[in-house]
Amino acid sequence: MDWNNRGVLRALVFIASVLLALNAWAGDRVKDARIWPAPDHTRLVLDLTGPVEHNVFALSGPDRLVIDLKNASLKTNLDGLDLSGSPIRRIRSAPRHGHDLRVVLDLKSAVKPRSFQLAPNQQYGHRLVVDLIDENGTRIEKATQPTVTQDAAGKRDVVVVVDPGHGGEDPGASGPHGTKEKDIVLKLAKKVAAIINQKAGYTAKLTRTGDYYVGLRNRTVLARKYNADLFVSIHADAFRTPQPRGASVFALSQRGATSETARWLAQSENRSDLIGGTGGVSLDGKDDMLAGVLLDLSMTASINASLGVGGSVLSNLDDVAKLHKSRVEQAAFVVLKSPDIPSILVESGFISNPREEKNLSTEWYRNRIANAVVSGIDEYFRKTPPPGTLLAWKKKHGDVSDGISQYRIQRGDTLSQVARENEVSVNELMRFNGLSDDRVMVGQTIRIPAS
Repeated sequence: MDWNNRGVLRALVFIASVLLALNAWAGDRVKDARIWPAPDHTRLVLDLTGPVEHNVFALSGPDRLVIDLKNASLKTNLDGLDLSGSPIRRIRSAPRHGHDLRVVLDLKSAVKPRSFQLAPNQQYGHRLVVDLIDENGTRIEKATQPTVTQDAAGKRDVVVVVDPGHGGEDPGASGPHGTKEKDIVLKLAKKVAAIINQKAGYTAKLTRTGDYYVGLRNRTVLARKYNADLFVSIHADAFRTPQPRGASVFALSQRGATSETARWLAQSENRSDLIGGTGGVSLDGKDDMLAGVLLDLSMTASINASLGVGGSVLSNLDDVAKLHKSRVEQAAFVVLKSPDIPSILVESGFISNPREEKNLSTEWYRNRIANAVVSGIDEYFRKTPPPGTLLAWKKKHGDVSDGISQYRIQRGDTLSQVARENEVSVNELMRFNGLSDDRVMVGQTIRIPAS
């Protein structure tokens, strides 16, 4: 290499080092931003080139929220954000102390801020999340108030809370053609709720009605506020390869029930909550042993009911879609952990499978899935309606003639003995009650189909 070329090389190295130094001096960059308005909070997400040291605080007179980012710069236009449906009137920003960035949110009303950072995932890089929480409930939808519809005779509806998974910054799984789980399950859940609301004796509620995120625990809290008789979470499965496909239904596992019992006993705010729904039992003032027994009983009854309604839903799904598993599976999903509300999670199909991604993207297929889910729910509640409901009144007065009887398991009973005495098969009893095996417990109620 001659001296001229060496000089050029030294110059290039020097320029590169200067550029690297300038880039380091510029600090982390805010390269994009998104806003997700929800009924009880609004989420502002700032996309960053790396982790950032930040500080968030509120000011009054007028109401403002200040976000200070250390050693950061703004490389996107915040003016283009859609602020409709949020408490934000305007967003301002400016450099601060030379190397820092200040973002100011001019607010319509006071909010409680909460901030945290998220590590990169498959879709996004580093993010700073700022939640603007509406503590006064001025923007919360009226639908979140606990309501029970009644008919003229005072017989209440069966309340089904339908939960579209994911939402907002959490897209869930993605299909080969970019279909997002959060969008598919919202459309499907809305259809399920619409069909339920058309049925006499039923009321359906949604945990989210738009593209925003609801915390997993908050979804079950909403179900309790609605006095739900059933909680149904709607999802679309995914796998690392495109081959797996089929719908499936999950209920809570015993391991999940055990961990939830421990959590309830450990958290004092749960003690005043009722288990067993409206008019149920409060744990307040009871010692740990008694409270644990009551929770175990409630959890056992809830899981049994979940398996029953799950089996009914799965049987109906089998008529319209391929099943991934032929029986109700059990897992420790957080959204299934209500101790007193039967809860199931429906995986409508594998969005990672090209064929099922295409099917789930079409309205006709979602309608088939939704109708099957509702048929399974209706089939279960017509056989075992909650006390005080219109369905229970109709069943008692002969308006629901389904030829179903019930039997409470006594000490010494076996499922094979019950099946023999009622002239049905053990497999039929297991399928009819959503049982995964032939074990039964004293006090458990078994539904007996007409022989």
